[in-house]
Amino acid sequence: MPPTPRPHRAVILAALATLIVLASCTRTPAPGIPAPPERDATVVVSRALDLLGTPYRFGGNSPAAGFDCSGLIHYIYRETAGIELPRTVAGLGALRTPAPAANALRPGDVVLFSIERGGRVDHAGIYVGDGDFIHAPSSGGQVRVEPLGARYWQRSYRGARRILP
Repeated sequence: MPPTPRPHRAVILAALATLIVLASCTRTPAPGIPAPPERDATVVVSRALDLLGTPYRFGGNSPAAGFDCSGLIHYIYRETAGIELPRTVAGLGALRTPAPAANALRPGDVVLFSIERGGRVDHAGIYVGDGDFIHAPSSGGQVRVEPLGARYWQRSYRGARRILP
């Protein structure tokens, strides 16, 4: 009886890749295997939206204490993606990560603003998609979503940083 032909290595690798992709769509990745970036962004944005209405508090960095803008971002990324970002807006602005153009923002990107005179970055939020971002503004007193295209934010916009690959 002739030996059974063995499948070509490329066929086996293609089948394995397909199984990995399908498995990653239906369950949490195994420890040590990073989640796909789209999933990380979804988790970041979802958690940020869970915090809508949390009170503003200068220096605040937790749901119980309240948030300032950088505290909100620091908390979200640490808790959802395990990424330790700078705790200040100046630190966020100084990150050496990709700086996407305003028309190329993706959910999870950190958006930067200059509210006060002088042009330095002094406010930040997280882009949530569909032209909106979430932030903890001192005026209004709570975490909220606003349109990035609003005249006020367009005048103040100073760029973005991509945290997730």
